[in-house]
Amino acid sequence: MAPYSLLVTRLQKALGVRQYHVASVLCQRAKVAMSHFEPSEYIHYDLLEKNINIVRKRLNRPLTLSEKIVYGHLDDPANQEIERGKTYLRLRPDRVAMQDATAQMAMLQFISSGLPRVAVPSTIHCDHLIEAQVGGEKDLRRAKDINQEVYNFLATAGAKYGVGFWKPGSGIIHQIILENYAYPGVLLIGTDSHTPNGGGLGGICIGVGGADAVDVMAGIPWELKCPKVIGVKLTGSLSGWTSPKDVILKVAGILTVKGGTGAIVEYHGPGVDSISCTGMATICNMGAEIGATTSVFPYNHRMKKYLSKTGRADIANLADEFKDHLVPDPGCHYDQLIEINLNELKPHINGPFTPDLAHPVAEVGMVAEKEGWPLDIRVGLIGSCTNSSYEDMGRSAAVAKQALAHGLKCKSQFTITPGSEQIRATIERDGYAQILRDVGGIVLANACGPCIGQWDRKDIKKGEKNTIVTSYNRNFTGRNDANPETHAFVTSPEIVTALAIAGTLKFNPETDFLTSKDGKKFKLEAPDADELPKAEFDPGQDTYQHPPKDSSGQRVDVSPTSQRLQLLEPFDKWDGKDLEDLQILIKVKGKCTTDHISAAGPWLKFRGHLDNISNNLLIGAINIENGKANSVRNAVTQEFGPVPDTARYYKKQGIKWVVIGDENYGEGSSREHAALEPRHLGGRVIITKSFARIHETNLKKQGLLPLTFADPADYNKIHPVDKLTIQGLKDFAPGKPLKCIIKHPNGTQETILLNHTFNETQIEWFRAGSALNRMKELQQ
Repeated sequence: MAPYSLLVTRLQKALGVRQYHVASVLCQRAKVAMSHFEPSEYIHYDLLEKNINIVRKRLNRPLTLSEKIVYGHLDDPANQEIERGKTYLRLRPDRVAMQDATAQMAMLQFISSGLPRVAVPSTIHCDHLIEAQVGGEKDLRRAKDINQEVYNFLATAGAKYGVGFWKPGSGIIHQIILENYAYPGVLLIGTDSHTPNGGGLGGICIGVGGADAVDVMAGIPWELKCPKVIGVKLTGSLSGWTSPKDVILKVAGILTVKGGTGAIVEYHGPGVDSISCTGMATICNMGAEIGATTSVFPYNHRMKKYLSKTGRADIANLADEFKDHLVPDPGCHYDQLIEINLNELKPHINGPFTPDLAHPVAEVGMVAEKEGWPLDIRVGLIGSCTNSSYEDMGRSAAVAKQALAHGLKCKSQFTITPGSEQIRATIERDGYAQILRDVGGIVLANACGPCIGQWDRKDIKKGEKNTIVTSYNRNFTGRNDANPETHAFVTSPEIVTALAIAGTLKFNPETDFLTSKDGKKFKLEAPDADELPKAEFDPGQDTYQHPPKDSSGQRVDVSPTSQRLQLLEPFDKWDGKDLEDLQILIKVKGKCTTDHISAAGPWLKFRGHLDNISNNLLIGAINIENGKANSVRNAVTQEFGPVPDTARYYKKQGIKWVVIGDENYGEGSSREHAALEPRHLGGRVIITKSFARIHETNLKKQGLLPLTFADPADYNKIHPVDKLTIQGLKDFAPGKPLKCIIKHPNGTQETILLNHTFNETQIEWFRAGSALNRMKELQQ
């Protein structure tokens, strides 16, 4: 049978110039568009219903909401093997979303595929390349000038291949998706780890690498290991200073940064109705920090209200008709169940250096004193994709207004990042932005900014110990400002605002007093703000570029001398032999996130140029041999040098190499550069105690071997000076361990077993050299 991508192309020719998503062609009963930007792409609840009924009959048991949406998008629901945590599902997502940093490589890979146009609705969002310096308008102008080449590439590639393009200044991808594209029951994949934000509107929205996005855009079934389901039952209701952010901060403290790996977190229970739609999105967004595949809430009246307010009442009405499929079945089974009483939940603040180190706000000052963390808060930062809703900004403004009434301003520096142009325009109209400026804040561009390291920070020097508090989602070492001594804490926007006014971690707004300008003591009251604006949202400037119906005359140019964009060359195929005498590039000690493997910040400008960005490979990882970052021994010269330089030396000498990692290797961002770079510089194998989900898949996609120790204690048997041979590749098969021969310098050897999670399709990727190579083979 012809590959699905070819069937899509043939269907396109049969139907005319415009290419249709196959599911849309098959199922247009309701005639409700997914988005007003794509009036001919319809929501297919009837197909979802049909697939759910097939699976329900097969499994003969109640289904969780997660199962309904995921199984409702199966490519072959009648025959797909389904076992939570074990089998791989072949799915048909409804749409793809890409942010500009990851879209570059995704679109370069799609261009390499040779396909003429994307098979599903897809969008690009320019939010990652805008550096925070002085304020929104000036920073945006500067970004447009500096990044003109990249923006032009993305705009023309979008026009050529049928991808919608959101220009710089539009806002953060996840807020744009929530406002325009997410809907109850959607299966959406995005090339950013915080794509789960869309779970706040009842969708299954999953972060992936660019190669996964290419599969979906090419019309190929997307593979996902059948997720387990963790239930979080919410009772009671939120009140006072406690916010939706505190729910996920509490959950992160319970599950840790890897406790959700391989699972969807499904919130349910009577407490759900006390949380706004954007509050649910906040909880789902930061679910990425516990390693979860995604998070989701059941469809309810708060979502209906949000859909109506954002101009999508027709979707809400359709969702009402199919509501039984958009909530969990009574009596459904969860693999793990957590219960949280919202009446008892207190405001939390998590950190520093990891988002799962949870503290009640009332206790963090005492803990900081004990641990020697700086109490003085240098900067408070609110906004980001996690907390930049109208409600968030309103609650922060309510706190700021009280301080202003008593003659106070922030003791700490204070920044505000609107999540979208629509949010920016609306909070300007309704006065929130001015209140936040009056209390000492600077309104930054509608972009990621300091959350991802795009922050030209001037108030400290690198190496200076200091504390910042943010309403962001993650706080790994050096993430926000590239300073490893910045102690970053994550909390709600209103708590950030209160702490920035007080200037110290020891302040608890629930109990502590401030001193007004006239010397009187006063206590801040718990903030109250509207969930949604009373008037309609102000859309602000029009920043969307529709792809043309006829793109035949569109050109996409990549200069061969460009330092920011580089067309891709295919990786080499597996030679059919075992991997012998692999040199250890680095044995990593402790936490190694994608920030450690492929740093962001100033490196973002090279996301479209694989060779240039490979100069940041593993520069943040700690070498167990000497306890230093970016310093490894060259096995040939015996000299210590930077990791990328050593990898390039090995590649030039024809020496294949391996990385040894610790627990949850590759946690954090979805950035596939952390997989592309080691492959590009000659890496073949990554061996760890455990992997983060997205990173493990990204490594497989690029033809690398992500393997885990059958016995985690074997990590201690390997030393940086050893050489490794991986045996058993000729008989490589699902569930069959591989052997690793450890060759010590003294001539002795020992054998250990390595596990893997490859299925048949992924083994084909390895043999072909990459998933993209395999796609091309199928087309020929």
